[in-house]
Amino acid sequence: MAGLCFLLGLLLAGRIPLHAAKRFRDVTSHGSAAAPVIRSQDLLHGWSPDQNMWNEKLYPVWKEGDSRWKSCWKGGQVRAILTSDSPALVGSNLTFVASLVFPRCQKEDESGNIIYDRSCKNGTASSLDSYVYNWTVWTEERDWGQCPNRSTHHVFPDGKPFPCHPGWKRKNFVYIFHTLGQYFPKLGRSSAIVSINTASMTLGPQLMEVTVYRRGHRTYVPVASTRDVYMVTDEIPVFVNMSQKNDRNSSDDVFIKDLPVVFDVHLHDPSHFLNTSTIRYKWEFGDNSGLFLSDSPVFNHTYTLNGSFILNLTVQAAAPGPCPRPSPAPPEPTSPHFIVSTVNSSDGATPLPTDASLQDRRRREAPDESCQVTRYGHFVASLTIVEGILEVNIIQMTNLQKSVSQTEDSTIDFVVTCQGNTPTDVCTVISDPTCLWPQNTVCDPVEVNDQCLLTIRRAFSEAGMYCVNLTLGNEASLALYKYTGLYRRKSSRVTCQSWSRHLDLHQCLDCIHCSSNLLCVQAIQRIQAN
Repeated sequence: MAGLCFLLGLLLAGRIPLHAAKRFRDVTSHGSAAAPVIRSQDLLHGWSPDQNMWNEKLYPVWKEGDSRWKSCWKGGQVRAILTSDSPALVGSNLTFVASLVFPRCQKEDESGNIIYDRSCKNGTASSLDSYVYNWTVWTEERDWGQCPNRSTHHVFPDGKPFPCHPGWKRKNFVYIFHTLGQYFPKLGRSSAIVSINTASMTLGPQLMEVTVYRRGHRTYVPVASTRDVYMVTDEIPVFVNMSQKNDRNSSDDVFIKDLPVVFDVHLHDPSHFLNTSTIRYKWEFGDNSGLFLSDSPVFNHTYTLNGSFILNLTVQAAAPGPCPRPSPAPPEPTSPHFIVSTVNSSDGATPLPTDASLQDRRRREAPDESCQVTRYGHFVASLTIVEGILEVNIIQMTNLQKSVSQTEDSTIDFVVTCQGNTPTDVCTVISDPTCLWPQNTVCDPVEVNDQCLLTIRRAFSEAGMYCVNLTLGNEASLALYKYTGLYRRKSSRVTCQSWSRHLDLHQCLDCIHCSSNLLCVQAIQRIQAN
């Protein structure tokens, strides 16, 4: 009995190191209640299962709230930011970028060292010429080759050696990416990029975590960790930009009746997965105008009634997809003399497939250009259609004459008409003749009757050629009228009557200063249009 107890004691003692040793899932899950079990359909190429052992002596592990986090970096704390180009259409590549944000007045130089930023304001003189971390001086002479030497500290937490790369010595951070029960270690500088293919991934939201270590003399020091949710979907992510001439705010989904609305479709496809696909667009605008099919991502539609309408867009694309599995062969009859039995694993877990079966599964499930799968995307929006200001015209300009001795600014009255809805404000921008350099801007509220007829008075400081942009607006729309003409302070010798017989541009411009002449104004507009 004593011998049995001694043997049991040895067995228990032998198991203590196994219990105390950490695995990747213990470190990279950041205290999650349960780490995900690797499913065969979620196996990522080049990633390793997080049941592997973690070298805690070389890569120490600190719990959240540990006081050592406050002193792990000189001059403050480092933050990690993780972003991705999610959502990703299943079969496409999904890219993650982990970036480090250093404390104020610190940055990375070309050699990968961390230095104090000389251009940073309020920096002290003593810190401007010094390093935060000068890893170059730590690099041993035998480390300056294209590959790290076979030192025990040039390895990842799982013991795999650093990859051979000419610029490895400038990469002083170790990034551990973790998702779906798998991890991927990578050397990097102040940022690191990882891409994964989503062909065999489970649809829905998933969590990506990243833990970052910096180089020490013989060990590595944790500096930051973060996480981000990403999405894998079998629907094409669709976004539509809607715009319209004279629309005051295109982001409020309120548009003007009787003016075309431009719908510009954008597919979220950062990895260019659908570049070679045939894409079709099916439009339904909700105004009983019918169904429209198009091969172009840009489509125009004019609403002729006021009210609220539901826009429905369906996008269809033939995308590369997994080839269908071959039909299983009929089972061969078994001999009655042989009995086939199955053995369940002792822990009840489903055994992982073999390497050969995994390679066969990846071949069957990977996207193949010869096999196509129809994918769909949908976009729905509620649009409000209202009356708008459709057109603005200047029908008369009158110069308010002053004596030659007067030095005050002279003014011109613009008589303006519009069509459509009633404006509530007017803005005038007076610029140089090229209309590129604004000189004066004036905006005023206006009250207009149902006929939309108003007089706008504007001042000119000196004689010369001017560009006048006149804009009428209300809460829904804007309408612009642009006029370029000559203003002379002194009265002209050419009369409106003489101009009416001679269609000369200069005489026409002089005629602006007559009391009023609609023909003059219309002729100016015709000359400018030509």
